[in-house]
Amino acid sequence: MFERFTKDARAVVTGAVEHAERDEAPAVGPEHLLLALLDREGGRASFALASLGGGAWLDSVRRALGEARRRGGLSQAETDALAGLGIDVTEIVARVEEAHGVGALAGDRRGRGGWSGHRPFSKDAKDVLTRSLRMALARRDRYIGDEHLLLALTSRPGVPAEALADHGVTHESVTRVLYGGPESKAG
Repeated sequence: MFERFTKDARAVVTGAVEHAERDEAPAVGPEHLLLALLDREGGRASFALASLGGGAWLDSVRRALGEARRRGGLSQAETDALAGLGIDVTEIVARVEEAHGVGALAGDRRGRGGWSGHRPFSKDAKDVLTRSLRMALARRDRYIGDEHLLLALTSRPGVPAEALADHGVTHESVTRVLYGGPESKAG
């Protein structure tokens, strides 16, 4: 599949691995793919994000991803659902961090020795990559570009899609900016 990736899409994947390494995460996740997309300039995905007001809210999205990471990867919707059951995730995070340090639920490897070898992709990150292929095939594109990665991230539930949707960046809005209309469902 990677042979079909454009230079920009490959740079996003490489950037995602770098973000995961900086975070000392056990695996590359969808949030790392989004962070790498936000870092890129000049690609179709950055064009779409800029067209949707990206300059004004990119830092807010990065903060939302960091907060979700502190919550152990729970989205705000999941946190709200748990609150409806009487479970205060904010209080749990505070207690865990009080006992074990800030970022204890984030899966940080700090203080546990160095990381060696290949950093794997999580099941969810692999799903994003597979969806990006489906997005490209649905459009009859012969390549997988960074725009397909953005479309894939916005097409599946989770923290990246939620953080983007909070700023009006949805699968539909990205499709409209990139292609001028609704896209056939892929994935």
